[in-house]
Amino acid sequence: MMSIFFTDLSHPLQPLLVTFFAAYLFGSVPYGLILARLAGVKDIRKEGSGNIGATNVLRVAGKKVAAATLLLDALKGFIPVMVAKSVHADYGVLAALAAFLGHVFPIWLKFRGGKGVATALGVCFGFSYAIGGLMCATWLMLAGLFAYSSAAALGAFAFAPLLVLYMTKSIETTLVIFIIAVIIWIRHAANLKRLANGTESKINFSKKNKPAA
Repeated sequence: MMSIFFTDLSHPLQPLLVTFFAAYLFGSVPYGLILARLAGVKDIRKEGSGNIGATNVLRVAGKKVAAATLLLDALKGFIPVMVAKSVHADYGVLAALAAFLGHVFPIWLKFRGGKGVATALGVCFGFSYAIGGLMCATWLMLAGLFAYSSAAALGAFAFAPLLVLYMTKSIETTLVIFIIAVIIWIRHAANLKRLANGTESKINFSKKNKPAA
């Protein structure tokens, strides 16, 4: 299975393991939980939607804390990819997947983390500023049209594998982005149900929303 991700099959095992676990641990830091707690929210997992990501932080703790969470969660994807790909492109691909998995399944929170959108966007920027910029533009366009953060994220990442394949011509990078996109869709199962029922919370930057349960 590992060979699918690599263009060079001669990589020593030890550096691959170090890359994977370092990126995973870097991605597993629950910034939303930490920052919300510093802002006075005892446990964000018991507030709003229960998610530790920036959208729930916005609802529960406000814009400033949410913006900090968004930035730090994105950096969790960006920094490991940038560092690892400076050694070899294959290491960057492995770090991208590991950092994303760290955010979504953090060992510190019994593998119950965020939905991965901000970290996945950071990964996209790590691969290419153009890809990251286009992904953000797609999210903003969809969010502006529909006013749903979840729908914007799902639409952007449905488009992501095709965008990455077109811009990188890399099967390995595209495969990782496809895996990330599938996990994001799975993690948004409850949002999809609320969107279908018309009960999903809309984006509101002017005041705190009453979040969906």
